[in-house]
Amino acid sequence: MTEETTGKSRRAFLKGAALTGVGLAAGKAGAATPDPLITEVQPWASGLGDGVDETPYGLPIEFEDDVIRRNVEWLTADTISSINFTPIHALDGTITPQGCAFERHHSGAIELKKEDYRLMINGMVDRPLVFTYADLERFPRENHVYFCECAANTGMEWAGAQLNGAQFTHGMIHNMEYTGVPLRTLLEEAGYDTAGKWVFVEGADASSNGRSIPMEKALDDVLVAFKANGEALRKEHGYPVRLVVPGWEGNMWIKWIRRIEVMDGPVESREETSKYTDTLADGISRKWTWEMDAKSVVTSPSPQSPITHGNGPLVISGLAWSGRGAITRVDVSKDGGKTWETARLAKPGEKMALTRFYLDTEWNGEEMMLQSRAMDDTGYVQPTKAQLREVRGLNSIYHNNCIQTWLVRANGEAENVEVS
Repeated sequence: MTEETTGKSRRAFLKGAALTGVGLAAGKAGAATPDPLITEVQPWASGLGDGVDETPYGLPIEFEDDVIRRNVEWLTADTISSINFTPIHALDGTITPQGCAFERHHSGAIELKKEDYRLMINGMVDRPLVFTYADLERFPRENHVYFCECAANTGMEWAGAQLNGAQFTHGMIHNMEYTGVPLRTLLEEAGYDTAGKWVFVEGADASSNGRSIPMEKALDDVLVAFKANGEALRKEHGYPVRLVVPGWEGNMWIKWIRRIEVMDGPVESREETSKYTDTLADGISRKWTWEMDAKSVVTSPSPQSPITHGNGPLVISGLAWSGRGAITRVDVSKDGGKTWETARLAKPGEKMALTRFYLDTEWNGEEMMLQSRAMDDTGYVQPTKAQLREVRGLNSIYHNNCIQTWLVRANGEAENVEVS
């Protein structure tokens, strides 16, 4: 269906709806029963609403109380070292509200006051330094929008369709505007040794989660952040200070960051050897697989966001992202990858940030096998699961960026399926 045809069809639908509305409101002969939501004064228009201080910190209205993070109980033994998922099926645009942004903890979210916060830079530096929170606020700061994706996002889907909902298959991701100081600035303040090729960053929580980062990346775009979406970080996101490592797996975005050591080699910590490496079919594991490759998913329609309005105009919506650059194009298939249509990007893709895409189409109750396929400015094209398996086998957990399929049935409901 061409854009022109879709546009005409949508205009015809809207015109018909408008005419129907006039008939209902006026109660004309032959029209349906007048709609009391239009013809009668409703309770919300009959009295006064809440005052300005009813909720000093604004909260979503009760009618949106289903838009929440959720975990999957059987994934981990305890919620202290676990993960929950962003309700991406219920959001639009690209910015994730902090209250909806997924959590991943290795020993629980800690409470650390600004006044008690310290950040040490040591190792191969001229001047080992310790910064307070107030010290960090005095450095020139920057604002950047980046996505943070857990390397295990979609990991349960390697062996087949497992979890029935975009929130659970792809919800280990958020996209926020971070405010902070470039790590490069702090390293220069300490006088880092140019012979140091790595930094080791460590968190203040009981797990002492730590990762090695190549100096080239540390000096490029890594941010020591203390705000997200204009406000203080949430406790679960590393308050008061966290690391932001654009485009790279979320485990490297150390929360409650307390120490940065300049070194001549990587530490080879638990989180970069036995964990967060990719085991191939022959049992050998790839390591240093930091970047999150181009990926996308249709968020609506999807299992948690079925079609409820019946036949006619339909907006297919979703998200795309790439840790190697900016999204340049997203294609959508309604027949399981046999044919593709180019979706409309809500705005030009930004480096290491989520991109919203839409396909304005027509649905007449036929079954659909919905897929999306992202491309970034490096020329990378999102692969099918079969293509990934051909390279990595079935032993992997991390970095599953395959094309996702939703089967949309004639009643508008959808489920997670796999196309072989």
